Amino acid sequence: MKVTLITGASGGIGEAITRKIAEQKNNVVLVARNEAKLQILCKELALKHQIQANYIVADLAQEDAPKLVYDTCKKENYEVESLINNAGIGSGGEFAEISLESELAMMHLNMNSMVSLTHYFLQDMKIRKSGTIVNVGSMISFMPIPYMALYGATKAFVRFFTQALYEECKPYHIHVMLLSPGLTETNFMRAAKLENKTGEALTAVGRTQTPEQVAEEFIGAYLKKKPFHVSGSFNRFGVKIISLIPNRTIAKQGAKSYRKRLAN
Repeated sequence: MKVTLITGASGGIGEAITRKIAEQKNNVVLVARNEAKLQILCKELALKHQIQANYIVADLAQEDAPKLVYDTCKKENYEVESLINNAGIGSGGEFAEISLESELAMMHLNMNSMVSLTHYFLQDMKIRKSGTIVNVGSMISFMPIPYMALYGATKAFVRFFTQALYEECKPYHIHVMLLSPGLTETNFMRAAKLENKTGEALTAVGRTQTPEQVAEEFIGAYLKKKPFHVSGSFNRFGVKIISLIPNRTIAKQGAKSYRKRLAN
């Protein structure tokens, strides 16, 4: 059975993207930790869109989880036409004060698991000479952000990896796309333990989209097979401005602004 595999699908941007994919009458396989949410979502999508909607319960922060997901797909005869790597988590605050264990776990989820899933499913896509891979990055990947230093670095990794892979996969007729949302109304801040003054200082200058707005922009870019899309007109303008400013200046001013907001 041909399917679209979506990670981090039980809420936020992942759930909103899942709904847009299902609207296209594509069968879906959803990956997340929360089985109860996955069950409810799959039942709803199957009934509403007359598609096959299945799920795999997995914690992609665990080292063996990507292989488990891939092996389950092979066992169930899911032919993954599209892989949407959305699962991720953030962090913020002074790097030296953040738990090293949590930072390493974030690196594993945001980078290692994404790379592993991409590598596994890309082998099958190369044999078929068709397929789509979408990696969800972040607006933060375009600039160094003090006090979100490591999170930003993981998303910069996603951006460079995805943009390079796009060119590698062209000869095999495999499309690779980077989606870069900005601030979005999800449980991101809660999961990153940033529902505090630190979080307020980090996000004070941003403009927020809903997951549905991000997904609406995503599906348009996805269907047009764009190589990358920055979600939100404000963010797209910001990327153009950022490209004109040295990274050192961005980091310096960002740190000063954060410390000033935190002190108020």
